[in-house]
Amino acid sequence: MELKFLFVSPEALSVDLAYAIRQEGNDVRFYVHSVTERDVGDGFVDKVDSWEDQTDWADVIVFDDIGFGKIAEKLRAEGKKVIGGSLYTDKLENEREFGQQELAKAGVSVLPSWNFSDFDDAIRFVHENCGRYVIKPSGKAQSEKELLFVGQEADGNDVINVLAHYKKNWSNKIKAFQLQQYSSGVEVAVGGFFNGNEFIRPVNINFEHKRLFPGNIGPSTGEMGTLMLWIQKSRAFELTLEKIKQNLAGSGYVGYIDVNCMANGSGIYPLEFTSRFGYPTLSIHMEGVTSKWGKFLHSISSGEIAELKTKSGFQVGVVIAVPPFPFNDDRTFRKFSEEATILFKNQNLDGIHLGEVKREGNDWHVAGRSGYSLVVTGSGTTTAEASRQAYQRVANIMIPNMFYRTDIGSGWVRDSDLLLSYGYLQ
Repeated sequence: MELKFLFVSPEALSVDLAYAIRQEGNDVRFYVHSVTERDVGDGFVDKVDSWEDQTDWADVIVFDDIGFGKIAEKLRAEGKKVIGGSLYTDKLENEREFGQQELAKAGVSVLPSWNFSDFDDAIRFVHENCGRYVIKPSGKAQSEKELLFVGQEADGNDVINVLAHYKKNWSNKIKAFQLQQYSSGVEVAVGGFFNGNEFIRPVNINFEHKRLFPGNIGPSTGEMGTLMLWIQKSRAFELTLEKIKQNLAGSGYVGYIDVNCMANGSGIYPLEFTSRFGYPTLSIHMEGVTSKWGKFLHSISSGEIAELKTKSGFQVGVVIAVPPFPFNDDRTFRKFSEEATILFKNQNLDGIHLGEVKREGNDWHVAGRSGYSLVVTGSGTTTAEASRQAYQRVANIMIPNMFYRTDIGSGWVRDSDLLLSYGYLQ
């Protein structure tokens, strides 16, 4: 059955999913709000200039980012099938303090944290309570991933210096922020699809690689690649996301939700929510999920216990970027990346997923402004097999000035041993 999907996107991040659903034989219309990203997906999906007048046409409406909770709730109340947020889940992601409070109320272990709107108050706090802290901007500033700072010094002096720098240079953008007590361990994320009432099994366990350079050094990018697996039962899931199931159901949320955690021998501590599709997480999902995406999303938007078929083993995804990623710099983009041609040594495009690209005839070009160009995925029964396949596919790509991390998934042996010893993967 052909279905009609309307995608509503601030920055065209879900164009890869929209294109896949179109390739399945469904009708897709795509709206992009950002002027600078409006050419993303050209030649791959049909675009519309406004989305509000398309809602009666669509069988399923997909909001691919937070900020649409109020309108998503209104459309659901009108009987529309909607993939996307709620006011509650928007707040979970956008307000760190609220997210931590909701987890604690649900009986989930959380790390001590303190919220500030004044840099001098925060500096005074660290002086009086020496220790390692993580600085986490709240609200809109939290999307600027390079502003997150993990303290390294036991007395907190480096955190004090960074807070002073932020006060001088970023106080107009960072209106609120959180200091969270540092905890060592394995950083692991737990996610799942929710149909408005229940989580759909299997759930997803994933390991993000956030720093720009191999070895996990350099500025935070949001994500340069991820290792993941699908699992029917996980104590990490039971101790975190499953505990807020009733809250999600009460808000009417439908879609994918993920919580990033720090796990060690003392507990598993959620750090932050992603109450939407993640990027490049979604493209790596597409490597591991064998169900038809159109049918699956239609089913969960209808409240059904949909069947989610996934590959066994592991999936690896590698972000292919060009300058100025991960920074915003129009001059650099125009000089090094604007309209850059994307070439393939052979025409087998398995595992090649759309980032900010467009197609003119048979020619692919860099689009948008961020430099987040492609996601390349691989799968295998072991992490080594999945990684090898992903990087073999990377070798097929030619873009001037392209760059990527070469170590995605390499920490699995260490991380899995620790998680198994803690009991979180059983």
